[in-house]
Amino acid sequence: MRLEGVSVGYRRGRGWVRAVRDVDLTLERGVTYGLVGESGSGKTTLAHAVLQSLPAHGRLLGGRILFRGRDLATLGPEARRREFHRRVALVPQDPLPSLNPAHRVGRQVEEALDPSGRSTPELRGRAHALLEAVGLADPERVAGAYPHQLSGGMQQRILIAMALAGEPDLLVLDEPTTNLDVTTEATILDLVRRLVHDSGTAVLYVSHSLGVVAELCDRVAVLYAGEMVEDAPATRLFTQPRHPYTQGLLDSVPRLGSTRHEVTLRPIPGRIPPATDLPAGCVFAPRCPLAVDDCREATPALEATPEGRVRCWRWPEVEAGQADPHQPAPAGRLHAPAEDAEAVLEVEHLAKRFPLRRSLVELLRGAPRRAVRAVEDVSLSVRRGHTLGLVGESGSGKSTTARSVLGLEAASAGTVRLLGDELPRRLERRPASAIRRLQMVFQSSDEALNPYRSVGSTLGRPLRRMAGVPREEAAERVARLLESVQLPRSYAEKRPAQLSGGEKQRVAIARAFAAEPEVLVFDESVSGLDVSVQAAILNLLGELQQVRGSGYLFISHDLAVVGFLADQVAVVYLGRVVETGPARSVLSPPYHPYSEALLSAVPLLAPGVERARVRLEGDVPSPVDVPGGCPFHTRCPRLVGPQCREQAPPWRHGPDGHAIACHIPLEELASVQTALFGDGGAPAVPGATSEGGDG
Repeated sequence: MRLEGVSVGYRRGRGWVRAVRDVDLTLERGVTYGLVGESGSGKTTLAHAVLQSLPAHGRLLGGRILFRGRDLATLGPEARRREFHRRVALVPQDPLPSLNPAHRVGRQVEEALDPSGRSTPELRGRAHALLEAVGLADPERVAGAYPHQLSGGMQQRILIAMALAGEPDLLVLDEPTTNLDVTTEATILDLVRRLVHDSGTAVLYVSHSLGVVAELCDRVAVLYAGEMVEDAPATRLFTQPRHPYTQGLLDSVPRLGSTRHEVTLRPIPGRIPPATDLPAGCVFAPRCPLAVDDCREATPALEATPEGRVRCWRWPEVEAGQADPHQPAPAGRLHAPAEDAEAVLEVEHLAKRFPLRRSLVELLRGAPRRAVRAVEDVSLSVRRGHTLGLVGESGSGKSTTARSVLGLEAASAGTVRLLGDELPRRLERRPASAIRRLQMVFQSSDEALNPYRSVGSTLGRPLRRMAGVPREEAAERVARLLESVQLPRSYAEKRPAQLSGGEKQRVAIARAFAAEPEVLVFDESVSGLDVSVQAAILNLLGELQQVRGSGYLFISHDLAVVGFLADQVAVVYLGRVVETGPARSVLSPPYHPYSEALLSAVPLLAPGVERARVRLEGDVPSPVDVPGGCPFHTRCPRLVGPQCREQAPPWRHGPDGHAIACHIPLEELASVQTALFGDGGAPAVPGATSEGGDG
């Protein structure tokens, strides 16, 4: 497929707004083409144009989309359908809505193979073979299941199987791993890489994850405000970007192995302009560190360069090393917190079980009542000014641990102490002073903020009700809160709908700090943000912690983010802590075999770099029927023998408080893991302490 000067617009009133302008792309067989950029850059619009699936108010306003040599704009709907049928396939971000909940999986794969709907033994065999080809170990069982009975990773593999059923010429992948765990994501990427290699299919991969694009894609196009600003082979683009916007995206991503005390991320200031209010000249000029008068007055063309294309007046200077495309580094350096700081939050032997209702048969048999063992015997400590990172796959018990600490879920066992005082398990029984000192920032700021309240009202409420600030002083305190999260005082009059995603999350953080808490819990609070916004929030959290001395419990599936922000890390599997210690120790050998797999699965900004890979087989066991012995033994790549299946693992203690629950001695783990990954640890990229920051 080839795109020539493609412009796409959406109807607004009586006119059209151009969301994508003058884009050229060539999608070749056997080549995976990445499409990256912040929200609002035009990635999804361009993908819908390629798929001929623009909404009713969208239209191709210029250029041509050529597929198999034919201009799709000249074809009628029926001819276009025939041309696309089985030749172009889509794998969307969320698999479940794309699968029919009323039909078994096997039936849906058969229909992808033969739309006539006739089920024959031969067709069933082909469907089972296709399920096996995408890495599903028991295709007959999977074929007989309904979509809701399968995990997200299995659902995504089924969609990939259905997409490949017709042996398409073009496969469009729209953020297909965004909602998956890092281990499942790595397996899916391995699968896509192998299938593309075997079939020679052309792939358009749309993603905001630069690490995933670096791992998978052969070539990458960068979009900004509807324009292509850079296009190059992945290796060239990630090592020597020519456009300041590309450099800004790369500088915003935390590298695994770097910490906030060594590196300051360099976020891109401001935000993408709306398509209705584009600046004159270069669209990136208002945010560009290299912008000069020419940039603000005239629009640069997309120029051919060695190995690629770039839209920038000053790219020759960047290429020659005569101009620095990096954003300015934030002033100051965060110092490491005091090692002897007091514990502000202590969690001991915490457990949370959700009893299940017994069936009539179980009642008649007198069977004991079963329970979901979401959290089991978890002990944690957060010190003043320190951040404890909590990592693990979905279903590992991270969020349930946080909710039990906050009292949103009543713990089944264990104790939670705040500044030495034991807290009641239920939130409604806790004193107001304890609630004030223990606050939470949720993942979705849209759900956390009342859309009908102004920002000033949202921030003023906890100031008055929790911090006891008189009403006449509240307005000034609100203004200072906004300034502390780097928002103008005028934002007090705005409502959430008028704010960007990053601005809403800053308001949510300001509201949590309004009560002057001792401890803040962050539950995936940066996972849904663009990389530049995420970088700004991470820098902000570090600065606020240094000023206020609060302790953080930071939950995330992104180990690079956790490693950057956290001082200590606890790794959780099936509701149990399996490894804990200082962040630097947890990210260096020896690792618990589960931590080893998590680290091996982290996508790196290093295309073409070969590294050891450890992949987990199967899904996380049910927390209703937790395996005996070591709970990780059913998936462990370093299974020793019967003791792993029959005996609970002992805690093995290393230096600096590093501890691992494993039957394998630490010396043996360190020896084999160092041989596999090297002395620098699993996936640390050379230069990790300086790239992306101010080093």
